[in-house]
Amino acid sequence: MREKLRQRMRRARYIFYQETLFDYQEHLWTFLGSFVGIGLLGWLNSAFLPPYDNLFLIASFGASSVLIYGHINSPLAQPRNLIGGHVVSALVGVTVQQLLPAPLWLTAALAVSLAIVLMQITRTLHPPGGATALMAVVGSEKLKALGYLYVLSPVLSGVLILFVVAMVFNNATSHRSYPANKHWFKIWRRRYPH
Repeated sequence: MREKLRQRMRRARYIFYQETLFDYQEHLWTFLGSFVGIGLLGWLNSAFLPPYDNLFLIASFGASSVLIYGHINSPLAQPRNLIGGHVVSALVGVTVQQLLPAPLWLTAALAVSLAIVLMQITRTLHPPGGATALMAVVGSEKLKALGYLYVLSPVLSGVLILFVVAMVFNNATSHRSYPANKHWFKIWRRRYPH
């Protein structure tokens, strides 16, 4: 009994030790990628829009940055999920906002819930997509006035910028590789389980 307890304690210490290791190189590339990605969106926002407009910087891009720069091997961080999840969610959010503009509690809940289900159906589940759908409903009047242009800019154009930056920074060293499936865009070669 004592020997088993000692073995479990040794194993627990080893696991705890492995979990607390600090990988400087990994964290450096995560920082650089997310800094350049969000910084580029912020620069484009400030260079082309008046100072009081923040249309290019939507909150869900911050959450996407956590996945595509910090947890690059996650299925939720892959290009299909990143791009598809945001676009599907933006379409849902704008559609709900235009068909049912009030009450806010109903449109917000409906936009997020429908976005999640449609991301599941299209296999593009990306958690920040829920915030993209929500933003279309609760955003400023200027953002709501964009209508379906919200899907193209800031959502699609912004997510493509983040993706290109992720491709550059996540493949800059030999110990990081993004995306996990280098042929992710070849939809015609995919096999889906039935």
